[in-house]
Amino acid sequence: MTRKNPRSPLQPPRERGTWRAFALALVMHVLLGLFLYHGIQWQNSTPEGAEAELWTDVPDLSTPRPVPPPAPVAPAPPPPVQDEDADIALQQQKRRQEEAARAAQLAEQQRLKLQQQQEAEAKRQQQLAAQQAADLAAQKAAKAKQQQEQQAAERQKQQQLADQKKQQQLQQQKEEQEKQAQLDAQKKADAQKAAKAKAQADAKAQADAQAKKVDQERRARIAQMQGLAGGGTSAGGDGLGKSGTGSGAGGNAASAGYAEKVQRRVRPNIIWAGETQGLETVVSVRCAPTGTLLSATIVRGSGNAQWDDAALRAVQRSDPMPLDTNGKTPATFTITLRPAG
Repeated sequence: MTRKNPRSPLQPPRERGTWRAFALALVMHVLLGLFLYHGIQWQNSTPEGAEAELWTDVPDLSTPRPVPPPAPVAPAPPPPVQDEDADIALQQQKRRQEEAARAAQLAEQQRLKLQQQQEAEAKRQQQLAAQQAADLAAQKAAKAKQQQEQQAAERQKQQQLADQKKQQQLQQQKEEQEKQAQLDAQKKADAQKAAKAKAQADAKAQADAQAKKVDQERRARIAQMQGLAGGGTSAGGDGLGKSGTGSGAGGNAASAGYAEKVQRRVRPNIIWAGETQGLETVVSVRCAPTGTLLSATIVRGSGNAQWDDAALRAVQRSDPMPLDTNGKTPATFTITLRPAG
């Protein structure tokens, strides 16, 4: 049985029965010493020795002699007869020595076996401790590797999210740029169309103004001729021009050239890039004598709400209205607006 040391898991546990084994080995060595001592002391007599002398002739090497035949070998003398008691004592001593040697050998075998067991147990404990340390290190390494993998996965996920967000931002910026480009292109096209429409309107306005001027001169000559003839009545305002103005009504009568002034004021404020055929809107205007626009309402629409709104906005942008030849603006009048084209 082995008992584990709770204080250090890596230290081999202390073996039980170690002191008992040492005590038994010590007792066996003491007994072996006693056996050897008594075995030597029990020898009663010393066997008598035998003496023998051998003599040989010195050979004469001066003259060669014939080699004599070999002499017969004399039998060895029999060993001296020992006492029967001495033989018994020697046999007993030999037997005790053999028993003591066997006991010592047995004790040594037991000691070696015990030592081998202790060494094997210590080696097993060391292997167990090494295995536990290796398992613990492997667990730590696996845990560290798992944490690294989790961190790497988290970083990869964050990188993917960042890349996705960046792609979305780039896509959004691209869409906004495309949208802005479309808006810019639309604005540019609208501006070109408006410029074209304005140029056409200006050209038409100039033509209308020229025609109106000719008409006014004609009317003035007719009025002058009527004055010279001494008859006729003063003419009220019969209109404020074509394609963009109407006739004055109520209040102070407008002069013959007031329509052209209103046309020059309202026409540049018309912004329209749509259809032009068949559109005509009549706007009723009420002004203060100083020309401040008091109200502007549509009295007859064209059927196209967008063009009606554009015509009304053009009149509202023309505030204040121009003054007439008498230094005042007619109180009310209507303006007929048609898109140029």
